[in-house]
Amino acid sequence: MRTIGQKFVDFGKEVRKHWVLFLMLLPATVFFIVFCYIPMPGAYIAFVDYSIGKGIFGSQFVGLRNFEFLIKSGDLWRITKNTVLYNLVFIFLGNFLQLFFAISISEIASKWYKKFTQSVTLLPNFISFVIVGYFAYNLFNYNYGFINTILNSLGMDSHEFYSDQGIWKYIIVMFNLWHGTGYGMIVYLATITGISDEIYEAAYLDGCGLVQRIRYVTLPMMKSTVILLVLFSLGGILKGSFDLFYNLIGTNSVLYPQTDIIDTFVFRSLVGQFNFSQSAAVGFYQSLFGLILVLLVNFIVRKIEPENALF
Repeated sequence: MRTIGQKFVDFGKEVRKHWVLFLMLLPATVFFIVFCYIPMPGAYIAFVDYSIGKGIFGSQFVGLRNFEFLIKSGDLWRITKNTVLYNLVFIFLGNFLQLFFAISISEIASKWYKKFTQSVTLLPNFISFVIVGYFAYNLFNYNYGFINTILNSLGMDSHEFYSDQGIWKYIIVMFNLWHGTGYGMIVYLATITGISDEIYEAAYLDGCGLVQRIRYVTLPMMKSTVILLVLFSLGGILKGSFDLFYNLIGTNSVLYPQTDIIDTFVFRSLVGQFNFSQSAAVGFYQSLFGLILVLLVNFIVRKIEPENALF
């Protein structure tokens, strides 16, 4: 069994051998150290009555008091359930669409059409959710929305979309997938590009058609990437897309039962009386939940596919 010193020596040899790759890794490493690891002691804010003058560790320790506003509101289960369910749909349906579009674009023979399709699919990612909110409003407005205008022209009554709770969970999912599919597709396209052409040539010589190549070559080669991205996404399953929900729903309380998530609830609860400690308590709750879920799912993956587990 190698000692710690031997491991450091081997690591040093790897750095000298592949120094260009490690140099490329350096910016990402510095980013995570500065913005993720160094601020970690700041989580202590969630357990103190934070005072700017006294600092984090000089403020009075109050235990779990900062978590009480979430529990006493009576909405903790509802907003947690909504956040988890929305993110589960975003993660699994989103990854499916990203994988589908990546495979479809990779099979396009025309380079010009392939680049055009990829650009069109990626374009929505650069549109602000503020614009998306206005776009949705002009679609669903009762008086002069595009859909109701069409319904009226066909002799049908207008539909009050902003009072219909049931329909908005589908609208939110639709806009999220439209906005993020193109960006997520890039990782899968990069993975497909990295698959050796010799494997596809061998499959072609063995008589595999398009569907068989996708089923027996592309999908198995991408399995580890899919599992990795899903595991990373599960870590933030309680961190909702505030921009998406707030710009689509705003302060329409009629839709809260179906569309309210942790981020929008906390924003409304603390707006005008911002509290660092209570905000940190919510962030701690979200991170702890995500950590437990990632550990659990990774444990299951390690039991089934050990080589695809994170650790």
